[in-house]
Amino acid sequence: MKSMSTEKNELKKKTIKTLKGKETFRKEISGRLSQSECEKIWHGAHKRLYKMYADHTDLSKGVAMHTDSFIFPAAAIYLAMKETAPEIAYDVMKKIMAEKSDKTGRMIAKFCRIPGFNRFFLGMWDTMSHKMFGEASGFKNVFYPKEKTCFRMDITQCPYNKYLTELGCPELNVLFCENDVHSYGNLPGLKFTRTKTIGAGDDLCDFKMEIVHLMRYSGNDRRR
Repeated sequence: MKSMSTEKNELKKKTIKTLKGKETFRKEISGRLSQSECEKIWHGAHKRLYKMYADHTDLSKGVAMHTDSFIFPAAAIYLAMKETAPEIAYDVMKKIMAEKSDKTGRMIAKFCRIPGFNRFFLGMWDTMSHKMFGEASGFKNVFYPKEKTCFRMDITQCPYNKYLTELGCPELNVLFCENDVHSYGNLPGLKFTRTKTIGAGDDLCDFKMEIVHLMRYSGNDRRR
């Protein structure tokens, strides 16, 4: 068994490493507030994240994949901001999370222009969703029969909603739901459809990705 001091040191290292990967949030905060306010917030985020890790050491590997890298860091930064500068807290989270997801979307869009990639991407979703968004990761789902040109699933229980609510910041849940729209909502040859989200108070998050035919224009049809 690990000694208590060893566990504390490991959690401190984990906290520092995680927040080093969230520097875009710190940069945005520093552009809006004084240096002392920014340092106070970042120090508070470290303290909060460390406690979240310490309080949830018994999570399964699948759940921790979501909590440790995404849910807990976002909650820690947001709650630390709310304590010092509540007027900017939600806007900072919304802006940076959207920018990160937009960047992901642009990267995927480049691959979508490669012939055959969209079918590969759709097939990958079927396998990946069962692994990353299955019950072992804290989700409950309805997976629809596999189709060649369409992937569908409904999420009826979500660890993001569960832990963000428990931590006192359920309003962040909708931003994580919006990440999907930013990442998948503008991919060439693929149509992403969502009509409900748990984060917005609905009973489920529906997820539909389908292959669509791109409209081809002749030279005479192009606008000048």
